[in-house]
Amino acid sequence: MPASSTRDVTFANDTFNLAGQLHLPEGFDENSKYPAIVISTPGSSVKEQIGANYGRGLADRGYLALALDPGFQGQSGGQPRDLENPAARIDDIRFAVDYLTTLDYVDNDRIGALGICAGGGYAVSATLTEHRIKALGTVVPVNVGRAFRQGDTSSKRAAVAMIEAVGDRRTAAAGGLKIDRNMWIPDTEEQAAAFGITDVDTLEAVRYYRTPRGYSENSTNRRYFTSDAMMLGYDAFNLVEELLTQPLQVIVGGRIGTTFSYADGLALWEKAPNAKNFHVVQGAGHYEMYDEPKYVDEAVDTLDTFYQEFLTAQSN
Repeated sequence: MPASSTRDVTFANDTFNLAGQLHLPEGFDENSKYPAIVISTPGSSVKEQIGANYGRGLADRGYLALALDPGFQGQSGGQPRDLENPAARIDDIRFAVDYLTTLDYVDNDRIGALGICAGGGYAVSATLTEHRIKALGTVVPVNVGRAFRQGDTSSKRAAVAMIEAVGDRRTAAAGGLKIDRNMWIPDTEEQAAAFGITDVDTLEAVRYYRTPRGYSENSTNRRYFTSDAMMLGYDAFNLVEELLTQPLQVIVGGRIGTTFSYADGLALWEKAPNAKNFHVVQGAGHYEMYDEPKYVDEAVDTLDTFYQEFLTAQSN
């Protein structure tokens, strides 16, 4: 079996099925036991994108890696479509751990998690109360609640105004009107230019998600409108000081941009009582950490060193 072979899998949450892609090490043997990593991907992303890049890298280094589509998105079930609900995203990770424990070839004492961008924040939140996860890695982690609260600087009460707008829309929907879906990012560079967007990170996001570079037909680039209130009221790093007892690895890009993932990663690192390593990939921007081979390889090598110490050693 070649390196980075995959299996498409489905597993249940309480109400519908989640779709995943299981990345298997070279020479995979169902009669052996492997350390396993659950991969929580960025907002709007599906398993074939960033999760696949890191899943392949981890499988090449001997891990079984499970990337999944969030509920309500990609090939996973759930209505309404394109909902981004932090509580549900966190539960997705727990259900993924449940699934891994049913596989005879997974060593239940060596299950870890990897969260990327907004998925980094969700992985933190899940790991706080999911201690079957023995070690947590994050790459360019973003506290999506902070990002949404900080994103609109038009007024001091912009976040409150958005929460009120969501309430109005829910009232309208209760009366039978359709709820909108907003774009995460512009659909094209031309659309970004028409919007007057010149921010390097936003343009880099468009170049990744909306061009052949990282495009997936399963990623709609749409967000169900009521999601915004859920994210505005969410803090990915709440209770880290008290409950995140597992070893933590933080990886950030060295080029500081407008995603603030460097600042979020540093804040997480400073809060976590069992933080082991803060690694800066010099020269890398946030979105270059998604697929630029030299940057992804450096990140995965760093994760491998971390997991080797804090997962592989668990069974010794």
